[in-house]
Amino acid sequence: MSAFTEDNSPHPLDIALGSRIRLRRRELGLSQEQLARQVGITFQQVQKYEHGTNRVSFSRLVEIAQALHCGVMDIVGDLDKSKATSLFSRHVARLNEPGAAELLEAYSAIQSPKHRRAILNLAKQLAEGKTTQLYEVENIRAR
Repeated sequence: MSAFTEDNSPHPLDIALGSRIRLRRRELGLSQEQLARQVGITFQQVQKYEHGTNRVSFSRLVEIAQALHCGVMDIVGDLDKSKATSLFSRHVARLNEPGAAELLEAYSAIQSPKHRRAILNLAKQLAEGKTTQLYEVENIRAR
């Protein structure tokens, strides 16, 4: 199996593994530099692992898991289930977007279904580029 796909992008499984490493690192509040120091590599290497650009060897994965205070299976999980991998990988990759984990944490803390729906609708409208319409509505309400 090649490390890269036909279009020369990293293999989806390497990307998914890197995303899980990044997610756990962020969960612990560690920088790439801090993780790199604990494992004995450069922060650039951590970046390459997290993006799937470089493959993680098994021995390095064990070292990373130890530095992240978890087991290898906590990171690898069910990555070998091919049907779920692509969708799951995309979801995990989205959690690595700046602020995504914090947004999810805040969303989960909202008790009101009505408020949750409002946040979801706002996010969808922003994603669809309807910010002008939202801005106009907020200006009318503010008057």
